[in-house]
Amino acid sequence: MLLRIAFLMELLFGKWGFGFVLCWWLTFSGAYSDNGGGMNVTVDRDVASSWETFRLWRVSTSEFHFRTLQGQFLTCGSGGCSATAESPSTLETFVIERNNGRVHIKVGNGAYLQAAIENQLTADYPGNPGWDNNAATFEMTIVANNLHGDYQLANGYLHNEAKRILKRHRNSFITIDDFNFLYRHGINTVRIPVGWWIAYDPNPPAPFIGGSLESLDNAFSWAQAYNIKCIIDLHAAPGSQNGMEHSASRDGSTDWPSQAYISQTLHVIDFLASRFGTHPALLGIELLNEPSAATVPLDTLVSYYKQGYEIVRKYSPSAYVIICQRIGNADPLELYQANIGSHNIVVDLHYYNLFDTFFVNMSAEDNIQFIYKSREAQLQALNNANGPLVFIGEWVNEWNVTSGSQTDYQDFGRAQLEVYNAASFGWAYWTLKNDRQHWDFEWNIRNNFLQLGKSANKQSFNSLVLLGLAYALAHLHQIL
Repeated sequence: MLLRIAFLMELLFGKWGFGFVLCWWLTFSGAYSDNGGGMNVTVDRDVASSWETFRLWRVSTSEFHFRTLQGQFLTCGSGGCSATAESPSTLETFVIERNNGRVHIKVGNGAYLQAAIENQLTADYPGNPGWDNNAATFEMTIVANNLHGDYQLANGYLHNEAKRILKRHRNSFITIDDFNFLYRHGINTVRIPVGWWIAYDPNPPAPFIGGSLESLDNAFSWAQAYNIKCIIDLHAAPGSQNGMEHSASRDGSTDWPSQAYISQTLHVIDFLASRFGTHPALLGIELLNEPSAATVPLDTLVSYYKQGYEIVRKYSPSAYVIICQRIGNADPLELYQANIGSHNIVVDLHYYNLFDTFFVNMSAEDNIQFIYKSREAQLQALNNANGPLVFIGEWVNEWNVTSGSQTDYQDFGRAQLEVYNAASFGWAYWTLKNDRQHWDFEWNIRNNFLQLGKSANKQSFNSLVLLGLAYALAHLHQIL
């Protein structure tokens, strides 16, 4: 009887990184952690559901922790296996042996996991299993591959190789020449996404690689040389505020809304504000990028924003404090009613005609009319609200239209520029450079797919975004 293992996993350049999700099932039944964790692990389902999965945390090239949907970790001993541990230790560490799509899973004492006859997952297979069909041999199937962030890069390559790759990338991807390009095209501000581990540079917690603080320092120096302002955007908070790869989520979970992680995030804001608060190139600090409406409660977020505002004010009476709306099912007006701080508050909205089935079948003209009718109406309402300034902190000249001509792209970009120019704080293009052409601001400008025209010469801070690894570009109104 051959056991099957289906992996929902991040597979980084042929290496196993963190972020795998594992479901087990037999040919006739399935191994799972009932209710997503906290129960014994049994083997009696035909098909595994979402709560019957494990996310694999990579410890080394062959060692892993197994995490349930509810966050507990798999533990196996002589009495069987359960998913009750709140944090992983040696007892929750398993060795995975691989052979042409099949795997064995071994505990620390050398015993192998097996699906026992009594429908329990146990760690007592007798001897060393071969690779034929037996109770301790699992068949591996990759069913997803969707996490490729900073965490996976560093962990997948391991420290020395990741350090070499990131050093080469940081030294060449964005240079002072890019700031010259921005200056020549009327761009006056850069929005710079950073990860929380920047506060611990040059030796951040594993697996992250030091060097991002040096990149940020360079960006401020280059910006100052061209009279360009900087916004520091905390793009990745400890524990991840949205479960996505760009927030350095370890396994797709959103663990940020805990007091420990929030306190650590406030420490990061304090570090950034104390280091850059009086720098002549600083325009503002964004306290958190894209918190998830599904997993970050509004009262938790508002409390954090209020504390972050006070921290920034300790070091700068005038720097703009930028608060990002929750992504998902949330109304940006909820932040206008939150009374975060007394002055220089900005609400960041992200506008994409992507990432939603609503846009899938839209034509080029449908997309353009949506900008004029829906986006413009919301911007007018927010501009007229008695509260923070409005910032379109991310947008892109891309859509789901598969046959768009250069003229179509020019018209779409023109519509967005016309509407987003009305935002009281300005707009930001994501991103300066990208391997996908229409996400690449420089490519769009050089190839005449995006025409700034006179928009970049208005009284505005055209803003770019820099991420230790990537840049995004923005346009801000003259508000200083």
